Amino acid sequence: MPRSVQTKLPFLKSTSAFFLLLAISAVMFGTPGIAQTRAVKENAPEPVDVPVPRNIKVVDERKEKDGTIIRTIHYEQGGKRIKETLIVRNHIDLHVPIDPDTMDKDKVLVLVSKSRFVVEVFYRSKMIRSYKAVFGPKPMEDKKMEGDRATPEGWFTIRSKNPKSKYDKFMLLNYPNDTSVSRFNALKEKGTIPKTARIGGDVGIHGIWKGGDDLIENGICWTDGCVAVKNKDIEELYKFAGVGTKVYIRK
Repeated sequence: MPRSVQTKLPFLKSTSAFFLLLAISAVMFGTPGIAQTRAVKENAPEPVDVPVPRNIKVVDERKEKDGTIIRTIHYEQGGKRIKETLIVRNHIDLHVPIDPDTMDKDKVLVLVSKSRFVVEVFYRSKMIRSYKAVFGPKPMEDKKMEGDRATPEGWFTIRSKNPKSKYDKFMLLNYPNDTSVSRFNALKEKGTIPKTARIGGDVGIHGIWKGGDDLIENGICWTDGCVAVKNKDIEELYKFAGVGTKVYIRK
């Protein structure tokens, strides 16, 4: 069945105000319940391998008056043929000149919006970057357990970094943290997930294999629950963010 994903315009005033408040509160007051590890850690574990989407074909595309692009895509993944209908808004490629070597990593905040397919970087409460991103196959679902391929929502920190990942570079998040564990246990108690379910892990932000940028550009959600961006973007983000950098993921 086709999957429709709707995104909002990336810089509506209400959204910017929301993100700005998050940035200010996180930078000034910290994030409760999240360990602030400052020691540099490398060689983060790799995300789980997933079948590579192949033979991507745009079979229909039209542009609305407001700039919205409605695109229908076919591709093959893991022996299955998949059809997706994507509704994508204009993306602003924000680029504020800044030297990552002079940045105070404690003042960096990474905000991930799954509904808008973006990763935004704030520095000292000012947005300095906006990258296109994709997630697990059902981006609007919060992660419940291992194997559901959903991208978790909430506050996290970067636990460790791997500069030589098969996905170019990989930054591991501290999922599951205390909040994730509490939610997971509550879902078990309610019977929403099986009693035998496991919470999972190895969720992070990473790039993509060489020549795979079309998946990001077209909004194809293929990961096992991680956040994926183009390689040129993960190269830059890797310099901005450090171990302990706060990451907020929302719908």
